[in-house]
Amino acid sequence: MRLTFRPFTVKKRVPLTISRGTHSQSTNFWVQIEQDGLEGWGEATPFSIGSLSFMTDAIAAELTNLSPELTPYHPLDRQAIHRHLDQLRTSSPVRAAIDVALHDWLGKQTAMPLWQIWGLACQPAAPISVTIGISSPTAAQQRLQDWLQQGPFQAVKVKLGSPEGIDADQAMIIAILEKLPAHTQLSVDANGGWSLSDALTMSTWLAHKGVTYLEQPLPVDRAAELAILYEKSSLPIFVDESCFTSRDIPPLADRVHGINIKLMKSGGLSEAYRMIHTAHACGLQVMFGCYSDSSLSNTALAHLSSLATHLDLDSHLNLVNDPFSGASFQDGHLLPNRAPGLGLSYHAKH
Repeated sequence: MRLTFRPFTVKKRVPLTISRGTHSQSTNFWVQIEQDGLEGWGEATPFSIGSLSFMTDAIAAELTNLSPELTPYHPLDRQAIHRHLDQLRTSSPVRAAIDVALHDWLGKQTAMPLWQIWGLACQPAAPISVTIGISSPTAAQQRLQDWLQQGPFQAVKVKLGSPEGIDADQAMIIAILEKLPAHTQLSVDANGGWSLSDALTMSTWLAHKGVTYLEQPLPVDRAAELAILYEKSSLPIFVDESCFTSRDIPPLADRVHGINIKLMKSGGLSEAYRMIHTAHACGLQVMFGCYSDSSLSNTALAHLSSLATHLDLDSHLNLVNDPFSGASFQDGHLLPNRAPGLGLSYHAKH
């Protein structure tokens, strides 16, 4: 088995501001696994959560060192490959790229799309939401209009946790509601930007405004306060930064209503699949999310989308130079196709 990779830089059409900062572009890695004349594709996207960072240079070095390590394996040796990656303490973005590439290779080898290999429906369970970053009320309204011109979206997520406080957060929501089409779902993600008292205040206020759920209201290190918020919140609570893999789910089951699964956090489709069933066994809902991922990673998760309650897979729709195409956007939904594996195409012009 031969592993190769190349960097590619994607630029956001509109920079995204969250409670931790603003992001306008990302240098990701296209990972290719080749065996028997077939190629499997995966993507490693840098991301940072507080003191935990997986940056471009570190990912490149890790992939360089891993390439000869994986030569003795066959793409069908997925269990053995994952054990080897465990021994090497491989980072989650690199694991994700390799795992997705192994799945893509399997689909191409069997001439079946991944959703069909898993015995799932092609139709997702929910529409995808599009994201509005922290901004002024006027800018938030303009971003909403930009999204609505791009497509018939049925769900919108707003990033809150403004450094200017919850008054600024409320002003953004009021402005968005003035322009939000009827029957459009509205959710909120604070990215850990609130105190417990602010989260309690905002959960009640947002519920009265028709918001459907609240994501990561508190910082990761406030697990005890999360339990208090869970008991008193007027909205369902989802966590993102607090949940990386299936091992994180059982301790959260008594203080959240759902979890956000991202390929770069989980380490690939294999772990994402485990997380889905662990969450369901714990009585929790499942959301899919993304970082500055291209269509490659969002298409990969789209193959599992019939198992999720909420789908926040919009990052590729905000890119001006996405080199891949795969899952298609139809009537607010992201649909995987019937091509083998992930069903991706690469556009060299990007």
